[in-house]
Amino acid sequence: MELPRSTLIFWIFAPPLVIFYLYYTLQLHLLLPQLTGVNLRALLSGALQNAPEGDFGRQPFVRHIVAVGDLHGDLHNARKVLQFSGVIDNFGNWSGDVDFLVQTGDIIDRGDDTIALFDWMDQLRGQAAAVGGTVLSHLGNHEWMNAIGDWRYVYSTEIKTFGSVAERQKLITTGRIGRTWAVNYTTASRLPLHPSLGPPNTPFPPESKHLYHQKENVEFDISHYYDSHMPLSHSAISFVHGGLSPTYQDLTPFPTRINELSDSLLKKLQTRMPLPKPHPPEKYPGLPDGSTQAEQALYDSNGPVWYRGWALDSEEKVCADVEPVLARTGTRRMIMGHTPDFQNIQSRCDGKVIIIDTGISHAYGGILSALSIHYTLTPIGYDKEKRWMEKEVVSALYPDKQEILVVDEREVVGDFSTI
Repeated sequence: MELPRSTLIFWIFAPPLVIFYLYYTLQLHLLLPQLTGVNLRALLSGALQNAPEGDFGRQPFVRHIVAVGDLHGDLHNARKVLQFSGVIDNFGNWSGDVDFLVQTGDIIDRGDDTIALFDWMDQLRGQAAAVGGTVLSHLGNHEWMNAIGDWRYVYSTEIKTFGSVAERQKLITTGRIGRTWAVNYTTASRLPLHPSLGPPNTPFPPESKHLYHQKENVEFDISHYYDSHMPLSHSAISFVHGGLSPTYQDLTPFPTRINELSDSLLKKLQTRMPLPKPHPPEKYPGLPDGSTQAEQALYDSNGPVWYRGWALDSEEKVCADVEPVLARTGTRRMIMGHTPDFQNIQSRCDGKVIIIDTGISHAYGGILSALSIHYTLTPIGYDKEKRWMEKEVVSALYPDKQEILVVDEREVVGDFSTI
């Protein structure tokens, strides 16, 4: 039977026209997404990258942290560091390209930009919070020295930026710098790499665990601090200015106990009446009357403000001492400033100890640097298997290069909420 001429024409021309239309539409979405309102290339790429084999329900988690060490009154170099590390844009504002900025203390002394630096840090803090980012700030030994009245490293030119000695003293006690120290600065931080562990400074051990209430002088095998049912329990990093000494008596719960002591001591210093005249030229005022033994230990050479053992001890001793401290603090590595190396960020014991003070300020003439931490938790296999690949890449950033210090990767099994 012969087909009608119209039907024959339809089947000759219709299929090529349909194919042409589909091809044209696809190319339009791929090549000119701004005209169609749909970036199909991005959608396809994202789907292929994010969908694990056999599972389209779980989503990867990514966290990017940048940490910087001592800045010592040098706004110009601080801006350079935060710009090449991606924290700020060309105008000095929060870029939105990182999740956390951590500064480990010693913003003050040895330079003239004290007011500008503290104001800028608070500006970045507000800008970060507005887009879901966080700035974690720490009190270094030089902030503590100034709060005590020990002004040995204060330049006369810096005092002039405040107007007078009296105005400077007021601003760092009851004024806006002193207030931001009290509200926004801690002596120690525990930063979880994954939100299932809670927000920054969630204490370890958790309050629900019996270890939370144990005294520091009670000895435990470090295996007591790990839980096979919580494979991410130590997927966190500690930050402090000086260091967490293995013999420091108020280490846990971490960082809660240290920061309780820090808050109480700072309050006593800022509310002394009358405020002692600074040294020099006056006599060194010391800690205030009524300081507890634990508060005094916080500030001594074995406390988290001043301790230098992780930087100065032998590699053998550092690697032997580090594991119990990591176990007790619920962390996998510790990061600190305080003890400068003017050539490089120092990584010890396979990155379990990292010292990030490289003398950024022009007062030292060291090298500009920042530490970058990229963390990912990616689903693998099928949903019912609850398998994930955890990866952490730690890099030292310099103006002209990047050096990878650590690449840790392992498979973990469990349910990990990102709420």
